[in-house]
Amino acid sequence: MAGRPGYVTLPIISVLAAIGYVYYTAVFLAIPAWLGLATAAGVANVAAYTTLALACVAAYGLVVTRDPGRVPPAFVPDVEDAETPLHEIKRKGGDLRYCQKCSHYKPPRAHHCRVCKRCILKMDHHCIWINNCVGHENYKIFLVFVLYAATASFYSLALMIGGALHSVPKDEQSGIDSPRKSLVICGVFVCVMTLALSILLVWHVYLILHNKTTIEYHEGVRAMWLAEKAGNLYHHPYDLGVYHNIVSVLGPNMLCWFCPVSRNIGNGVRFRTSYDIPLSTPPSKAEKHLAMS
Repeated sequence: MAGRPGYVTLPIISVLAAIGYVYYTAVFLAIPAWLGLATAAGVANVAAYTTLALACVAAYGLVVTRDPGRVPPAFVPDVEDAETPLHEIKRKGGDLRYCQKCSHYKPPRAHHCRVCKRCILKMDHHCIWINNCVGHENYKIFLVFVLYAATASFYSLALMIGGALHSVPKDEQSGIDSPRKSLVICGVFVCVMTLALSILLVWHVYLILHNKTTIEYHEGVRAMWLAEKAGNLYHHPYDLGVYHNIVSVLGPNMLCWFCPVSRNIGNGVRFRTSYDIPLSTPPSKAEKHLAMS
């Protein structure tokens, strides 16, 4: 079923099939043709590549099955709480953030997903390749999976090129075909995947460095335009500086930054903003509009 975490869909089957196809070609065609399976280099590459492939599959399974974050049923913004800034609980027009489809209040940065048919905490986007939303609870796992997959793609591409260059022509006497054609076909496929995954990884690294979600980035384009129109400087309300932005997603322990199972910071209902720390210039109206949207 679409939009239900953990349900197997055609895109998920396609991803797993692609991983299996590339793994088979790399381990049973590329490495034997280039290094040989009986050599120390061949065994080391098989072990390293298999470990990376298993890490990819494990991270993929986690991001598919992990709930992106549900709004607590009893959540009601407390407008009288001095520790809760009004810009976090109100919309542009001054009304409290309320989802008409879910019939409950929305925390800051939460949005309604039309596919999942519910509000998602700190929603980034809905991804058909995992049949799940990417939100507060699984964003780090998603990022780590993309990192693993991009690394594996570069590794695979190197193996395909090396295997194709070192594969011997067809032996007419034995009738054994050269794996070169298969390596070239798989290499073209891996090249496309490497490019796509690299772009996706760079994009989300940019978002993390600025503490934005994909939705907030697009909302920020209009906020920036409004700020420039009013003669103000735009500053993303959740941008706390590079280090704090990274920590807010990956956690304070640097040893766990690239681990897909460690949890991120916060409960997804309340977020620290740049209004909570001294600023060199006061926030513009456009910044407040973005925080309240």
